[in-house]
Amino acid sequence: MGEQAPAEASEAVRSGPQGKASAKKPKSATAGTARPESRLAMIRRARRINRELAEVYPYAHPELDFRNPFELLVATVLSAQTTDLRVNQTTPALFAAYPTPEDMAAAVPEELEELIRPTGFFRMKAKSLLGLSQALRDRFDGEVPGRLDDLVTLPGVGRKTANVVLGNVFGVPGITVDTHFGRLVRRFKWTEQEDPEKVEAEICAIFPKSEWTMLSHRVVFHGRRICHARKPACGACPIAPLCPAYGEGETDPEKAKKLLKYEKGGYPGQRLSPPPDYPGRPAAPLGARTEA
Repeated sequence: MGEQAPAEASEAVRSGPQGKASAKKPKSATAGTARPESRLAMIRRARRINRELAEVYPYAHPELDFRNPFELLVATVLSAQTTDLRVNQTTPALFAAYPTPEDMAAAVPEELEELIRPTGFFRMKAKSLLGLSQALRDRFDGEVPGRLDDLVTLPGVGRKTANVVLGNVFGVPGITVDTHFGRLVRRFKWTEQEDPEKVEAEICAIFPKSEWTMLSHRVVFHGRRICHARKPACGACPIAPLCPAYGEGETDPEKAKKLLKYEKGGYPGQRLSPPPDYPGRPAAPLGARTEA
């Protein structure tokens, strides 16, 4: 892709949230004889994608329900190998039973396991929750620390979880590399790395630090709603003219529109208690029928 790609794509991207212009295969993104993209051109394109995603998802936010740092920390640990929706449906009863680290640290393991069973891997997760709660109680006076070096010492907490907490409750910028983020940044050709820490380092080098947290939300939102793993909705993608992977999914606009999920497809979101500016419907409680 040449360095003029962002300018060529500007009108197409602005054509609307469903990106009708994207149904036409962008030459700059797919031509087999195109010159290799320079790093400068890639950085310009990457930053353009971020700006366009900010217009598409001005309401992007963490999709886990939480009211304080402890709840976000616990919810993020529970989110491994399951959906944020399932976590959000599970945590109301969990936090009603154990509202503080001290409460959870004293939990009977079997009772804790039963409460988090819907999230899967509940025995391993219960062990992590007990360990991190006891560590918060014993080493941090019952408070969630606001430093990455401290957070990653807690059982079950790695860089991804630490960055989620730091970025969303402490205002410390960070890149959150989950499966959606990793998939999309490779599709966008921002990196070829597979290891999350290497992905994080390479993406951090492309964007200003002030953008890291919101960039993470926007990319994850896009991956969950439009740029799906198995069948991306390319024909309904507003950034298709900027994407080297255009054409991997459905390019017909009408067919692609049917693939959209959550608020983009007219279905409930993942949060039971979404932010006030969220344009979709709240998710249903555990046990209720859901549509997305």
